[in-house]
Amino acid sequence: MTSSAALADTAKLEFPAPSPQCTVKQRVGLTDVEVTYSRPGLKGREVFGSMIPYGKVWRTGANAATKLVFSTDVKINGHDIPAGTYALMTIPGKDEWTVIINKGSDQWGTYKYDEKADLVRFAVKPISVSTPIETMTIEFDNFKDESADMKLAWDKVKVPMTLEVNYIDKLTKQIEAEMASDKKEKPYFQAANFWFNHEKDLQQAKKWVDAAVAERDAFYIVHLQAKILAKLGDKTAALAAAKHSLELANKANDLAYVKLNESLIKTLQ
Repeated sequence: MTSSAALADTAKLEFPAPSPQCTVKQRVGLTDVEVTYSRPGLKGREVFGSMIPYGKVWRTGANAATKLVFSTDVKINGHDIPAGTYALMTIPGKDEWTVIINKGSDQWGTYKYDEKADLVRFAVKPISVSTPIETMTIEFDNFKDESADMKLAWDKVKVPMTLEVNYIDKLTKQIEAEMASDKKEKPYFQAANFWFNHEKDLQQAKKWVDAAVAERDAFYIVHLQAKILAKLGDKTAALAAAKHSLELANKANDLAYVKLNESLIKTLQ
């Protein structure tokens, strides 16, 4: 085999990446969040305060700087972040980390890091863990309709951040447009439930839940009707609806709604 042929064959070889790239896609509320980062491993090394020194800007992963993409405006630890693409960088510390959201989303490491491009910086208290985390991980948990926790974890450290989204205004407008349309089939139950849970016009919520019950006499819909009536102060009608929902839940053998209705009935008697 000639040297040129050998080089060509070698060029075709592909080896596993020491720090494989990972893309995490997560929806929070109505916001799509995407995190792309390379995941280094401990491999027997001492990481924070040694391999990754305290007090210096870190790419928060390996290879290219960690990239964050938000489809809508969000808040991270209370700081406003417009929709867009950013680099997530950090300054590790023994007792406090600095989290940096930087506008330079396409950069390798921190070699071209420009502090002037920082959108926000904020301090976070790291959490110590007893069992070392071998591979660096960025994960989401503790989900609510309007928020989730985003955690960076590696070695014996977790760095928590709170991601908040505002989906209420957007969804309110969408529901209003849908319910005002000429469509024959409308999401009466879902609209009434949203209005009730977000303390909007209860009279409107009652009209929608009444329409939902007229379409389908289901225990979970009637239970919402009972709750709306109770909040409107109509205890007599609310009690009747709760008892009817309890009867339907018993027939369906739905123990969760049986308990919910029994609890609601106690408050109304």
